[in-house]
Amino acid sequence: MRLNKYLAQSGISSRREADELIQGATVTVNGIVEMNPAYDVQHSDEVRFDNKRIQPETNTRFILLNKPIGYITTVKDPLKRKTVMDLIQTDERLFPVGRLDKDTTGLLILTNDGELANRLMHPKNRIPRIYKVEIDKTFRDWEIKRMEKKVYIGQKEWGKAEVVEQKQNKGRAIIMLRLYQGKKREIRRLMYRMKRKLFSLERIQFGPIELGNMPIGTWRDLIEREVKSLKKMNN
Repeated sequence: MRLNKYLAQSGISSRREADELIQGATVTVNGIVEMNPAYDVQHSDEVRFDNKRIQPETNTRFILLNKPIGYITTVKDPLKRKTVMDLIQTDERLFPVGRLDKDTTGLLILTNDGELANRLMHPKNRIPRIYKVEIDKTFRDWEIKRMEKKVYIGQKEWGKAEVVEQKQNKGRAIIMLRLYQGKKREIRRLMYRMKRKLFSLERIQFGPIELGNMPIGTWRDLIEREVKSLKKMNN
């Protein structure tokens, strides 16, 4: 088994993130630092991450969190800021599937299944995400078409979004946007380019998983039917 896959199946990270961890000299095999993600791990090898021995997980877990404002989406933060892991009472090694920035609320999945997390996050698989966006005014038809095609959002990147639904209520507009990959702060950058004032941003759906009416800051385990629906995506 490739070393990056071994880390992913041990619940350390997704396979893509495992590449960075390995190349950052955090992994040893039989006491020797191994920086090649493609290293072929043998059954007799002793693999350690941050000097702790790791082995592939046999029991996978999936948690749905309604993330509040003010928490960053990471497992550990060297600056000691509040992370989403502070909200979950478990000794299991879990990590987030994708990211929500500090000021974005809503649906976040955490798991120890690195292989599935890798599939769900990979841009080529186009897993739909739906966000509830509160801005100052609705979009005109030509603006909707422009966002569906592509909008330059800076830093040599282009953003895309589909308007699923929109309604105006006095000085505020509620928009449902569908995205298929999550570039860093993509919606915030899109709204800036589209000359909209953004008041709040909440993710309400990831693939087949919906946030529903979960109170903010709470979490629950995904039920078996939800886990199966995730595993069916892009198989």
